[in-house]
Amino acid sequence: MKIKGFDFDFYSAGLSDIGVRRKSNQDEVMLAPEMGLFAVSDGMGGIEQGGASSVYVKKALPLMMQICINDLGDLDTAREHLRESVQIMSDRLFEQGNTSSWVRFGATVAGVLLYRNQAIFVGLGDSRGYVLQKYKRNPIQITEDMNVAGILVRNGEMTKEQALGSPESSRLTAFVGMQAPAAPQTWTIAVKPGDRILLCSDGLYGMVPERDIARILRSSRSPEKVCRRLIDRANKNGGRDNISAVYIRIK
Repeated sequence: MKIKGFDFDFYSAGLSDIGVRRKSNQDEVMLAPEMGLFAVSDGMGGIEQGGASSVYVKKALPLMMQICINDLGDLDTAREHLRESVQIMSDRLFEQGNTSSWVRFGATVAGVLLYRNQAIFVGLGDSRGYVLQKYKRNPIQITEDMNVAGILVRNGEMTKEQALGSPESSRLTAFVGMQAPAAPQTWTIAVKPGDRILLCSDGLYGMVPERDIARILRSSRSPEKVCRRLIDRANKNGGRDNISAVYIRIK
């Protein structure tokens, strides 16, 4: 697909699955390829409206970005538009349904905006964004895990492998619906033909090692098949949570 504002053609697809052990799917994938905008959202378990929160992210984010998509300006301005869109989206959810002491609505978001020759990532929570560069063996995790385990990893007190099995990984430090003002983070990386982008919920990266993710990302030219294979592997490895993947291949 070729769109205004992004230098390259790309293929894209997204898929979500309930997993093996869950009774409902509170994940959502958001695909707006005509805008170069994609996201994964994971409704927070254990709260009243986790599933409704991820649906809200899926609907609200493209509406927020639609306001400015035709006037993004330079790269820094585009990055700020994306950050502000997620902040406003989160703050509105907090004001409508949460208080400082009671959370009924909450979800993660990991999103990406394709602009010029860049991928602009945005995150709140612990869903992830990766880039697998054309000649690299392993994917690069672009987003940061906004949970207690992520802080311990960045401080050198825990490895990434230890974090996956730690109870601290379920203690989010930021999410859509957090007390306003939210503080989404953004990251920018240059991309080129042959690069691959993955957005995913913890139900995927928690079940499939990154080396296997890289192999599957390279296993087919079909984005739909790649998403299906990622989810099938997560389910084969136990499928403990809902599983979502958005895959973009730069042509």
